[in-house]
Amino acid sequence: MRTRDLAYWLFLMPVLAAFIFVVVAPFLLGIYYSFTDWNGIETKGFVGFDHYIALFQDKRFLDSLWFTTKFSVVSVILINFIGLSLALLVTAKLKTSKVLRTVFFMPNLIGGLILGFIWQFIFTKAFAGFGAMFGIESLQGWLSTSSTGFWGLVIVMSWQMAGYIMVIYIAYLEGVSKELIEAAEMDGANAFQRFRYVVFPLVAPAFTVSMFLTLSNSFKLYDQNLSLTGGGPYESTQMVAMEIFNTAFGRYDMGYAQAKAVVFFVIVAVIALVQVYINKKREVEM
Repeated sequence: MRTRDLAYWLFLMPVLAAFIFVVVAPFLLGIYYSFTDWNGIETKGFVGFDHYIALFQDKRFLDSLWFTTKFSVVSVILINFIGLSLALLVTAKLKTSKVLRTVFFMPNLIGGLILGFIWQFIFTKAFAGFGAMFGIESLQGWLSTSSTGFWGLVIVMSWQMAGYIMVIYIAYLEGVSKELIEAAEMDGANAFQRFRYVVFPLVAPAFTVSMFLTLSNSFKLYDQNLSLTGGGPYESTQMVAMEIFNTAFGRYDMGYAQAKAVVFFVIVAVIALVQVYINKKREVEM
């Protein structure tokens, strides 16, 4: 037992050390810097809770937080709806199901920055050309307003993550007992009733996992925001991650940026944990 315990810790130590030095230590150091006047090079003094008080009066930060919240709510709903729909499609008895799984998952393999630039071209060139050809004014000038920029970000996020979430739903859908579905069908349940009362309760754990992943990724989004809209026009599509980055490296107010990052971390953690708790409770009730 002692040899096994020693071997266990020897194998665990490299990963544990990397986690401590790369994640835990910077996080704790960041909390310390959030209470100081730090410009990234030197600490000019201890300011206490001044940064935390100021950020709740910072219109730029509050606007970006509100925009991020709206974006996250819409993205989570769309991604999970599309992902579940795709999972139901590819788990049906189709000859092309394996090919479709690959095609639907491929957008997730593209990097966020590249994806943003690709869709920027589609929105500004392809949409504009299509709108000019058919006289549809709403398709011209995409990403030039806050509303179209918002929906552009939602479309890109949904297009990228839907395939990944589809894989999670597939894993649970393929574990649903066919005997239960056949029994429900024999009892006279239609397709919707079979999904609502048999399939959906059994894939509820997948919904919990997918909600957590989509919610956390939507709140933390930065790369697509940078490459697609750059926060424009006039910072109206600037999300919290970009606002924190601009505070740190645009205005070189690192201490203030750290305070924003800490508050942002707490907000995301609380929302994510609450939704996990609620969904887990619903799983038990189902």
